[in-house]
Amino acid sequence: MSPKSTLTDEPYRARVPADVDAPDKVLYGLTFRQLAILATAALGGYGAWRALHPFVPIPVLVGAAVLVGGLAFGVAVGRRDGLPLDVWLLAAVRHSRAPHALSTTDTGSRLPDWVETPTSTMVLPAPLKLPADAIDDGGEIRLDGGRAAMVTASSVNLALRTADEQTALIDTFGRWLNSLSTPTQIVVSAQPVDLHSAAQALSRAADDLPHPALANAAADHARFLDDLAQHRDPLRRQVLIITRTSSGERGEHATRRRGDDTVRALSGLGVTTRALDGSAVTAAIAAAADPYRPARPGGLAAPDAVITSPTPHQRHRPGRNRHT
Repeated sequence: MSPKSTLTDEPYRARVPADVDAPDKVLYGLTFRQLAILATAALGGYGAWRALHPFVPIPVLVGAAVLVGGLAFGVAVGRRDGLPLDVWLLAAVRHSRAPHALSTTDTGSRLPDWVETPTSTMVLPAPLKLPADAIDDGGEIRLDGGRAAMVTASSVNLALRTADEQTALIDTFGRWLNSLSTPTQIVVSAQPVDLHSAAQALSRAADDLPHPALANAAADHARFLDDLAQHRDPLRRQVLIITRTSSGERGEHATRRRGDDTVRALSGLGVTTRALDGSAVTAAIAAAADPYRPARPGGLAAPDAVITSPTPHQRHRPGRNRHT
């Protein structure tokens, strides 16, 4: 085999570093942000030294300078929870000053008549501002600066493919990434699988099967699913792709076209893709907010809907039906 054929048969592999988003080092292994923090601290310390050295003893100023310099260096190079320490401290200050009780209605401007006047110790919730304003029946998510669509996709196991197939799949996926012109988010999450409900449904369906052997097999499989749910923690992988429209795109169905284009582009990967409708988008967002809480059956009332209890006439109707 010639060297040329060897090079063409083997797939091209390149190692992608994990820190592609890391900021560039400017001087002495420090980034521009770190140098700006240290320079600001040095200028502040120099100004304080010039202003205080005629009145404060030199050893006290030296000790204070060492302490402040150490704190500034720690803030510049330190990290906490994967964030630079200055960013983490700024987020902590914002969190402490932000209201911790939020509401979907603007309670600060007008209160309902049935709400008592709050006391000095009671703080009204601040208005909750969500990035999404509404979700229509077609699955279009209305955002503050545009619209978005959500597409669900299955996964691909590259380990089971040959080298040529892996190269082709990666090339197809790369072409789709290079074709993106608007912000696109890919969310891969693991969610629990409710096998108890599947086992109960299978047990109820086993009684209606025409043959006893089928009924026994269904009941045995239901017991297997129930045992698997009790002793294991089964999870399923969910892949969601959220595409947004650009500011220049016009048309009532521009977002839907974006979702359909994503479905067609990813169909070459051998994955099952589907553009979600309104109810599926709502369920996906609710599951992302709390994946371990089961979905609530039925529809949800609108924020401005008035919820009333049944009248006494309706509440006692079943009782009268029993006596008739």
